Amino acid sequence: MNEDVLFSSHGRVAVITLNRPEKLNAWTTPMRETIIEALERFNDDEGVAAIIMTGAGNRAFSAGQDLSEAHDFDGARAVVWVKEWQRYYAALRGLKKPLIMALNGTAAGSAFQVALLGDIRVAHPGVRMGQPEINAGIPSTTGPWIMNSMLGMSRTIELTLTGRLMNADECHRIGLIHHIVDEDKVFDKALEIATELAAKPPIAMRLDKQRFAEMTEAGFVDCIEAGARIQREAYDSGEPARMMEEFFAKRAK
Repeated sequence: MNEDVLFSSHGRVAVITLNRPEKLNAWTTPMRETIIEALERFNDDEGVAAIIMTGAGNRAFSAGQDLSEAHDFDGARAVVWVKEWQRYYAALRGLKKPLIMALNGTAAGSAFQVALLGDIRVAHPGVRMGQPEINAGIPSTTGPWIMNSMLGMSRTIELTLTGRLMNADECHRIGLIHHIVDEDKVFDKALEIATELAAKPPIAMRLDKQRFAEMTEAGFVDCIEAGARIQREAYDSGEPARMMEEFFAKRAK
C-alpha cells in the first residue's frame, strides 16, 4: 500500500489525500499510479458518486512533480514520463463522476494542471497557483493547453514565460477558483459541493462530463505529442538537470 496517498469516504463521496506534507505533497510516479488505479476503481463503483482530491498539511495541495525523481532523466526517459502523464490526465478526463479539488495550499506546475482538470475548485485566501516549470528548465506543454482553453493565449503566454504564482484572489477573479472560504472550511465546502453533485442524475452527469472531454480531446492529443518531442529535446540538452541542481543548492542554504 502506498502511504503517500490516502483514501477515505464520506457517504457516497470518495476522498483522495496526497500525503507527503514534508515534500509539499509533490508526487512521484508510484503516487500517480496509485491515484490512477483509484480513479478507475471509483469510476466503476456504484457506491461512489463524487470524488474530492486534497493534500495533507496546510502548506500545499501539491508542488507538482518531485524534482528529485525527474533530475536524472535523459530524452528517452522524458518521453516515457510524458506518456505516464498522459495516462494520469486521461484518467482524470475520463471520470464519469464529478471531481472537486479542495485546495489546502499551493498548487504548482503539474499540480496546477491537475487542479484545473477537476470540475470545481475550493480554496482559501492563502492559496497560490501557477506554472513555474520554466524556473526548473522544464518547458511547458500540457500546462499551456489547459490554460489556453480556460484563459486564452495572452494570459497563458504570460504565466508560462514568467513562471509566477497567482494568489487566490487573482485565480478567483479569472475563474480558476470557484469558491474562497476560510482555511479551516475548505474541506467542508468541498464536501458540501461534492454531496450536492453526488445527488444529481448520474446519466446526465456522465454525459455532460463525456462531452467536456470530447470538446477538448484534439488539444489533449496534440499537447501530448508535442510534449514527447519537446521534453526529449529539453532533457537531452541537460538544461533541466542544471536548473534543478541550482534549485536544490538554493534550498539547501
